[in-house]
Amino acid sequence: MIARALWTVAPGRAELREETLPPRGTDQALVRTLVTGISRGTERLVLQGRVPESQFAMMRAPLMAGEFPFPVKYGYSAVGVVEAGAHEGRRTFCLHPHQDRFLAPAAMCIPVPDAVPDARAALAANMETAVNILWDARPLGGERVLVIGAGVVGLLVAYLIAQIPGTEVVVTDIDPSRRGLTEALGAAFSAPEDAPGERDLIIHASASPAGLRSALRLCAFEARIIEASWFGDRECSLPLGEDFHAKRLSIISTQVGAIAPAMRGRRSYAERLGLALSLLADERLDALVGPETAFADLPNAYAGLLNAPAGAPAPLCPIVLYR
Repeated sequence: MIARALWTVAPGRAELREETLPPRGTDQALVRTLVTGISRGTERLVLQGRVPESQFAMMRAPLMAGEFPFPVKYGYSAVGVVEAGAHEGRRTFCLHPHQDRFLAPAAMCIPVPDAVPDARAALAANMETAVNILWDARPLGGERVLVIGAGVVGLLVAYLIAQIPGTEVVVTDIDPSRRGLTEALGAAFSAPEDAPGERDLIIHASASPAGLRSALRLCAFEARIIEASWFGDRECSLPLGEDFHAKRLSIISTQVGAIAPAMRGRRSYAERLGLALSLLADERLDALVGPETAFADLPNAYAGLLNAPAGAPAPLCPIVLYR
């Protein structure tokens, strides 16, 4: 069986390549892809060749092919129908690159709940990241929370924390067009210059050194900052000689590649992903997906989807359609 997949082959350049799928193993599922989601932050760094050599092993997606920097088949948000193997005939989510048909370990193919449509299910990897951030952050009822960065992950974290009784959640972003969406998800919105201070918990998800510096300035005494951004090969300078020590602040890194210590040994990776899929059963989250691009058009559209034109609102989770 011939399959086609997207490969990044040089900085800013991608192409579709054909491959022959091997015979299916007894522990594998054959999946026909319906949609894939594009993770703009990570895939932008990959397309630009900005994965540091020291992070080549850590940055490997579970089922990617090739080697960093190029050529590489990358991605991790595929929704499809199982054509053969466990859960045959059911929709499934798998951490697989952009490809129209693929083989994957059956254990990595998690059934999609009936209440979650295809495009929204493509948010599962982002929701899984948001869940892991919460497990690292351990938010408490009544805390004053600030989320810096209204991208997909930041908005999903705000959406989850806003459901904790008594918790005040504010999202700040340089893009004022994110206000309506933020408020629809249950959080308040502010421009960066109006962001409130004295925050007990700050989730930094802007991928900007300026955002992390703002987090330090807006903390209350003994507040904790959860660093959810990944800077690739960029350095990030911080004013650690100011309030950092006097306020006894904590900066805690979070990364979805390992289950947060609070739940490690209690939940498996499959259980965490299954939880993430179940949390997507909310129509309000449809606003996070789009625009839609046909798979055949993806090589030409890819760079534009990852890099919004100056002054234009950036898409959140672009969706690739397979027909």
